[in-house]
Amino acid sequence: MKVIPRDQHCISRQNISDNALKVMARLRGSDYQAYLVGGAVRDLLLGGHPKDFDIATDATPEQVHELFRNSRIIGRRFRIVHVRFGREIIEVTTFRGHHDSDDDRSRSSHSRQSSSGLLLRDNVFGTLEEDAVRRDLTVNALYYDSKNFEVFDHVGGLEDLQRRHIRIIGDPVQRFTEDPVRMLRVLRFAAKLDFSIDQKTAAAIPECAGLLGEIPAARLFDEFLKLFLAGYAEPTLALLQRHQLLRYLFPDSAHQLQRDPSGQALVEAAMRSTDARIAEDKPVTPAFLLAALLWPVVRARGDDLQARGEAPAQALNSAAQQVIAEAAQHLSIPRRFSLPMRDIWEFQLRLERRGRKAVELVQHKRFRAAYDFLLLREEAGEATDGLGAWWTEFQTLPENQQLQQVAQDQPTRSRRRRPRRRRPGNAA
Repeated sequence: MKVIPRDQHCISRQNISDNALKVMARLRGSDYQAYLVGGAVRDLLLGGHPKDFDIATDATPEQVHELFRNSRIIGRRFRIVHVRFGREIIEVTTFRGHHDSDDDRSRSSHSRQSSSGLLLRDNVFGTLEEDAVRRDLTVNALYYDSKNFEVFDHVGGLEDLQRRHIRIIGDPVQRFTEDPVRMLRVLRFAAKLDFSIDQKTAAAIPECAGLLGEIPAARLFDEFLKLFLAGYAEPTLALLQRHQLLRYLFPDSAHQLQRDPSGQALVEAAMRSTDARIAEDKPVTPAFLLAALLWPVVRARGDDLQARGEAPAQALNSAAQQVIAEAAQHLSIPRRFSLPMRDIWEFQLRLERRGRKAVELVQHKRFRAAYDFLLLREEAGEATDGLGAWWTEFQTLPENQQLQQVAQDQPTRSRRRRPRRRRPGNAA
C-alpha cells in the first residue's frame, strides 16, 4: 500500500461536501473506519469538482442505517446505504471481501455466481485492502482519509492517473466474467477522462463481449443512461463502435450504421448536440438520443415497406413499432421514452406537409424536438427539400404572416360547384 501525505496531493476539504464530511466523522466517532472513495477522489486529484461523494466503511449496511435516521438500504446484488441530506445523497458502501475468504463476516454474508462466473449477489464484506482489490478500475480505487488528510493507494491508481490510463484491477478476463458491465465502464471512463485504455484490458474485451448478452435489459438501459447522458456521448459512441460493443446495446443500429454514412453522421450529430446541451446546463431527454440511434433502422425499414406498396405514414408507423419491439429485447426502454420517440419520427412526415395546420404544429409540445431532429437529418445529408430552412423562417413570423405564408405555399385547388337542392313544393 502506498500512502500519500497531505503535502503530496492537491485534495482540500473545502472541495468536499460538508455532508460527506459529516457522515465520515460520525462513522469514525462510532469506532468505524470511513474513507472518501472512487470518482470523487479521482476527480479531486485531477483538479475537478465532484458532484457525488461516495464513502467506504467497515460498518455493515445495517450498522450504517442505525447511525443515520435519514438513510435507507438499497440493492440486492450488493447492498449499499443512501444517506439523504435534502437533495444530496451520500452513498455508503461496506468494504467488500474475497469470495474464498475464511473470515467469519464473509461466511455470514451472501455471495452467488452463475455457472459462467457472473456475480449474481456480492455481499461479501472484508477489509480496506480487500475492498481496493475488489473495485473495478485502478483510478477508482483511491481512498481519502479526511481526518489525517492522507490518500491510500493499494493498486497503482495514482500512477495510472498520472499516466492518464484506464486499467482494470486484476485479471481482465476474470473481472469481466464476474460482471460484463465493467467493459462498458472501461469505455465510459476512458471517454469521460480522455484516457487511454490499458492494452491487456482492451485485449480482453472482444473475448468477453458476448457475456453482455447475459445482462438484464433493464440494467443495460441504466448503463445506456450513464454512457450517453454524462456529457461525453460522442467519444463514448466512438469507443463503443471501435470495440464493437454497440451491437450488444443496439444490434440493428450497429449493423445499419456500418453501411449507412448519413445514419452514422446523424447519430454523431445527436451525440454532439446532447453533449453541448449538457455543457450549457440545458435539459436533455433519453428519448431524443434513442430516436437518433434507432432512426437509421426505422428509415431503412420504412423505405422497404413503402417499396412493397405501403403508404408513407403506414410504413413509418409499422417500422417504428417493429424497431422499438426488437430494441426492447436488448435494452428495456420505458414507455415514457418510447412514446416521445415515435412522436418525433412521425412528426417528420407532418413537417413535410407545411399545410394549413402549420400554425398548430408550431404550438405542439413535440414540435421543438421534431424540428431539432429535422435539422440533424439535414446536417447528416438527408434530402429534405429545404424543410429545415422553411420551418426556421416560419417560426420567426408573426401569426398573421404565418397564415399568409401557409396560404402562399398551399396549392390552389379549384372548387367543384355542388348542385343546388330543390325544396319540396317548388317544382314547376
